[in-house]
Amino acid sequence: MRRLRLALMTTACLVPGFLVPAAQSAVAATRPAQVPVPSGARIAAVDVSGNQRIDASTIRSYILLQPGDAFSARRMDLSLKTLYATGLFKTVSITRQGDDLMVRVRENPIVNQVFFEGNSVVKDKDMSGAIGLKSGSVFTPAEAAAATKEILALYATHGHYSATVEPEIVKLPENRVNVVFNCHDGSETLISRINFIGNHEYGQTKLREVISSRQDAWYRFLSDSDQYNPERVKYDESLLSRFYFHHGYADFKIISATAQLAPDRKSFYLTFVVDEGPRYRIGSVQVVSALRNLPGKQLRPLVPIEKGDIFDGDALQTTDTAISDYVQNKGYAFAQVEPDVKENKKTHTIALTFRVIEGPRVYVNNVSISGNTRTEDSVIRREIELAPGDAYNEQAVKESKDNLENLGFFKKKDISIKPVPTDQPDEVNLDVALAEQATGQFSLGGGYSTDLGALVNVGLSQNNFLGTGIDTSISALLAQKGTQFNLGVTNPYFLGRNLIAGFDLFRTDTYNTTSYVFSERSIGGDVRLGFRYNQHVSQAFTYTLSTRDIYNIATGASLYILNEQGSSSLSQLGTSLTFDYRNDRLDPTSGGLLSLSTDLAGLGGSAKYIRLQARGAYYIPLARYFGSKAWVLEFDGHVGDLIDIEGYKSLIADRFFLGGDSLLGFQTGGAGPHDTLYGDSLGGKFIWTQDTVLHFPLPVSPDLGVSGFAFTDIGSLSGVSPLTVNGKTLGLYDNAAPRISAGVGVAWNTPFGLIDLSFAQPIKKYKYDQIEQFRVSFGTRF
Repeated sequence: MRRLRLALMTTACLVPGFLVPAAQSAVAATRPAQVPVPSGARIAAVDVSGNQRIDASTIRSYILLQPGDAFSARRMDLSLKTLYATGLFKTVSITRQGDDLMVRVRENPIVNQVFFEGNSVVKDKDMSGAIGLKSGSVFTPAEAAAATKEILALYATHGHYSATVEPEIVKLPENRVNVVFNCHDGSETLISRINFIGNHEYGQTKLREVISSRQDAWYRFLSDSDQYNPERVKYDESLLSRFYFHHGYADFKIISATAQLAPDRKSFYLTFVVDEGPRYRIGSVQVVSALRNLPGKQLRPLVPIEKGDIFDGDALQTTDTAISDYVQNKGYAFAQVEPDVKENKKTHTIALTFRVIEGPRVYVNNVSISGNTRTEDSVIRREIELAPGDAYNEQAVKESKDNLENLGFFKKKDISIKPVPTDQPDEVNLDVALAEQATGQFSLGGGYSTDLGALVNVGLSQNNFLGTGIDTSISALLAQKGTQFNLGVTNPYFLGRNLIAGFDLFRTDTYNTTSYVFSERSIGGDVRLGFRYNQHVSQAFTYTLSTRDIYNIATGASLYILNEQGSSSLSQLGTSLTFDYRNDRLDPTSGGLLSLSTDLAGLGGSAKYIRLQARGAYYIPLARYFGSKAWVLEFDGHVGDLIDIEGYKSLIADRFFLGGDSLLGFQTGGAGPHDTLYGDSLGGKFIWTQDTVLHFPLPVSPDLGVSGFAFTDIGSLSGVSPLTVNGKTLGLYDNAAPRISAGVGVAWNTPFGLIDLSFAQPIKKYKYDQIEQFRVSFGTRF
């Protein structure tokens, strides 16, 4: 009777259907303690029942009591917890029945399929990859709750913090279930307000321009900068710190950066609490060198900071790089630059000392690469500035990382180059880790330009063809006033050497328009070979073979034009030498560019001439005077000369034309030599232009990508030989005097392309010149 009462009490502690969470502690906390089982009796058998999929022997392996063992309440309790901890069972009971140990289980169901309903912002495959519930896995309420949490986290990364997810369980035969996550995307949770507290020197508007997060506005429908993103907020903190350091606030601190979700979960309030601190000026500057035969006085001109200047944190990095590059080029491979910044909090000045020392002699033992699933190792290694046996150098590591980022083959945030110690104290291994990204691009564009009219552009490119680093592209431009087709292939490291080789196949048609009274077609190809002397100087050679056709000449066109109707052939070898010292090749704000080129036509073909050209540009940043990097003064120049050889007389297809983009205020080809009878533009053999452009910001949000520019253009075109027909020389207006124009414009850099609107007024023009005051260009890419 006593044994029966004990069995009933043990069973009462474990009522069937009681759901226990996965955590073992929860089981112990929710179940009353079992009545101790009298020791001494031995277990005759362990009986398992209720299992369907899981073998009884597997269940017995989790039981801490086996036949022959003495009954133990503590070990029965531990066995119970162990079975629950597997996550395989919904309920478990362990009881004693006579000399047998009875184990009763109810298995958790198996997931048959997982479905997602109502979601459009987050794709099914992204949800499926984020959650742990899969087809064939064991279902538990805890797993469903965890999956719901992961899906909501995905919505958060897309800026939808108001999204809701409800799991629905559909029971099936054989203890299986379908799990359906019913999703409601909700609206985007945007940043409705950004506030700064503690700022005194700079207002709310200025600081909002400094950070990358933006307040919600109607024109940001193409941007995600107004979506709350914790990682972006961290980046904003670094932008604020850099801004204040750049303007002399060496003690600047960010006290906190918090994002508060509105009660309706539809917007965020982003608040930065800052401590600006005092503004510092430079009290003294010196360079102390411990390098032999390289005194600090020799390095001092490399420091762009003088006593009395406002402290500039960016200038520290600039100076560090400049001195490091200089001393390493002098042969001091292990030299290091250590800036020493000493603040005087009473006078708010900084004593700045750059110490140049001989660092430890460390060499590169090996370079290992991981993460490249498609790109060949050789493509990556040629971008690494260090090879086994080289002296280890931090600057070279930084340049190597920049090289890999500029390739565009890998995700920037996943590129890392780290030195790893070896068994030898003077050696390190370089561990290069990266992650591939898509390098193919399909582009479809549409728009309008003054020269071509309405246009459509279609292109397909692959910057890393078969992982070899070869750039391939094919494109087509269809417009009212012309068409263009191009196929190009470029190998940036031809034969594994510092050679850029490639070829192009092209066809270009320009139709009869108001600018020209004829149509022109060019079909052919070219082969290119280039060489980089260093990061600034390069040279290229190009051989071009093409046919040119002048056709569809307008009725009443000049005899100068009619005389050139028909086909000609071009076999040309050209070379160009480029010196590029711009700080940015896409959007330069400082530095300069100079390109010298020579073309020789006459290696076969009907055209025979020498063309000499020089182009240059120089950029002067004005941010120091106006407080914005958008203020830039740009000077551009171009001079070209076409020299006929072997008795050849240049054709319209060979000559230069002035106007349009080369001289705003005049039509394309509208300035320069003209026929006196019909006023047709004839082009010229000698050209020179000079443009001065002032770029400046407009009083609108920088997020719009709108900027202004004011310009003056000056240029001249001349050098056409008169045409004699039947002993009579035809009229020709060829005036080499310069044409001058000035104007203003607006540039809008949109996600679909660049829109330029300009108004120019000719200041100096001559007879027959054709005017064009308004000019627009509009291209898109998406």
